[in-house]
Amino acid sequence: MQPQTVKMVITGPYSAGKTSFVQTISEIDVVSTERKITTEAERIKDQTTVAMDFGRITVDRDLVLYLFGTPGQRRFDFMWQILAQGMLGFVVLVDSARPETFREATKILEQFRAYADTPYVVAANKQDLPDAWQLDDLRIALRLDENVKLLPCVSTQKESVKNVLLELLYAILEEMDMQQQE
Repeated sequence: MQPQTVKMVITGPYSAGKTSFVQTISEIDVVSTERKITTEAERIKDQTTVAMDFGRITVDRDLVLYLFGTPGQRRFDFMWQILAQGMLGFVVLVDSARPETFREATKILEQFRAYADTPYVVAANKQDLPDAWQLDDLRIALRLDENVKLLPCVSTQKESVKNVLLELLYAILEEMDMQQQE
C-alpha cells in the first residue's frame, strides 16, 4: 500500500529562512533553485530561491510529507500559486528580528489564504537572536487572531522545525477527519 502524502508549502518574505527550514528537516538532499543575488538592494545574503526548494520527510510507513519552499522575492511570486496547488497546509515563516518584513509577511499570508482554504501556522523564525520580537508583540504587529497558531522557531534547529511541522500536520489531520465526517 502506498503511503499517504501530504503537501506542505513553506512561504514567507525574502530572507525569512525558508530554505534553511526545508534543508534542516529534509531526509533527502533538498532540490534547490538558489541563485546568486544580482541586485544590491537585496544583498542581505548571497543567494536567493528563484523557483522552489523541495524536501521530503517520511513520518512512518503510512505518511510522507512533501515540503515546498517558495521564493520570497515578489518578482518570483508567480511561483506561489503554482506551488500552492494541491497543498494541504502551509507555514508562513517570519523573520522575528526584521520588523520591516512584517507587512510583507501579512500580505503573503493573505495571498496564500486566498489560494486555498487549508490549515496554516505562522512560525516566528530567528527566535534565538537577541533582537527577535516576542510572540505576543509579533502577533499584534502581524494582526493575527488569537486562534492562529504562532509558533517560535529557529530554522536551523531540527527540533524547532519539527515542532512547527507537527503543529501544521495535526491541524491538517484534524481538517481531514472533519471532512470525512461530513
